[in-house]
Amino acid sequence: MANDDVQLVKEKLDIVDIVGDRVRLRRAGRDFVGLCPFHNEKTPSFHVSQERQNYHCFGCGKGGDVFTFVMETEGLDFPRVP
Repeated sequence: MANDDVQLVKEKLDIVDIVGDRVRLRRAGRDFVGLCPFHNEKTPSFHVSQERQNYHCFGCGKGGDVFTFVMETEGLDFPRVP
């Protein structure tokens, strides 16, 4: 996928919608928080920024954009991301 295409897809998607399909999120100030899908936890440390269109877990350190999230949760490589 060309860089221009990647940017176009990112502009069309909202990471909160994509992550919210897999993680129960609640608003916390500007961000959304939930339990991290990448490790077991009882206190939410997984933050999603609608403004920056990225996520970061303060518990395990994983983070990225909408493509990274889909690749990590679905076990895909970038060329296979739909």
